[in-house]
Amino acid sequence: MTDQKTILLVDDEPSIRIISSALLRRAGYEVMVAADGFEALQKIREKVPDLVITDLRMPNMNGFELLAVLRSKFPNVPTIAISGEFMVIDVKIAPIADAFFQKGSYSPPELHKKIAQLLESPPQRNTAPNQGTVWTPTGDSPVMLTCTSCLRTFPIQPCTGTGVERTTVCIFCGMELQVELIAIGVAPGKGK
Repeated sequence: MTDQKTILLVDDEPSIRIISSALLRRAGYEVMVAADGFEALQKIREKVPDLVITDLRMPNMNGFELLAVLRSKFPNVPTIAISGEFMVIDVKIAPIADAFFQKGSYSPPELHKKIAQLLESPPQRNTAPNQGTVWTPTGDSPVMLTCTSCLRTFPIQPCTGTGVERTTVCIFCGMELQVELIAIGVAPGKGK
């Protein structure tokens, strides 16, 4: 099938990759899988997918970092974030993902409907190579930013409020980055 759309599924849990990829293939999609953001970027070098679905909490390169790179390097590839630990509170200003699903709170038909909508009408965005978006769990953890140029992660001073923009410089490559805080929260009592 030449019109078959390709979905990249990124999750560190093997059982989720197996089950979700089987459901997506059954729905008629070609599916690539990756266990973390670094592996996802390697897959994207081989073939740019039509849509990316990613978990947020993963080792090595997490979903937040992956989504920031995708938004910068592939701004018109639709993205869906899925997490049991995080929940979106406010994504009115420059959301880094086009859709968000809370693990355990949606059905496969709901996900498939959103995938079809995003593939039918993909987002049209301009490339913003120097703009980063910080996503972070609540708590005392340092706020980490991944540079969209060298892809290295470093700590920054936390911003307060939502929609707060500021500029910072990558400590590794010196790239000046615009940073905007997107407010999210941690789902109470939830794991991945």
